[in-house]
Amino acid sequence: MTADQVEDATDIDHAAMVRACADGERHGLQSIMRAEGAMMLGVALRMLRRRDLAEDAVQDSLVLIWRKAGQFDASRGSARGWIYTILRNRCLTMIRQESWEIATEGETLERTRDEEVVEEAFERLASTSDLRRCLGGLEKAKRSAVLLSYVLGYSHGEISGRMQAPLGSVKAWLRRGLNQLRECMS
Repeated sequence: MTADQVEDATDIDHAAMVRACADGERHGLQSIMRAEGAMMLGVALRMLRRRDLAEDAVQDSLVLIWRKAGQFDASRGSARGWIYTILRNRCLTMIRQESWEIATEGETLERTRDEEVVEEAFERLASTSDLRRCLGGLEKAKRSAVLLSYVLGYSHGEISGRMQAPLGSVKAWLRRGLNQLRECMS
């Protein structure tokens, strides 16, 4: 397949490119990269929301395509669909492995702002107040969970997302934190 054929979208034969990879011919992988590289990067960017991770996902996918090209079965679907399935699965694996790092900039800023609001609310309490003394006696995670709930009105699920902690842990922190506050305030 020549470069002119690859660039003309109507003449792209993805199955031939995958077969070339299966036969160990480098031009097959190069053809896939030329024909689909930009689109693959776009798909990965939409899924991962970070360019560095998207580039890694595309590179990893191309390596997997090269290694698994012999497993492609045209009777089960198109070669192009097979290529994007590999990319999608790679992106999902990366999301599972690094989910705490893939937040968009806006989500990160919002989470930072929430922490600042909660800490500011705690600091505004009079230094001699019983509530401040009792809240100050709580572990940081419990105090944050209680303040996110009562200052910002977040649900258990929202607190879990904001604190990036399991829902069960958040519920336990709230329950134990409120019990400790009741005991301390009485």
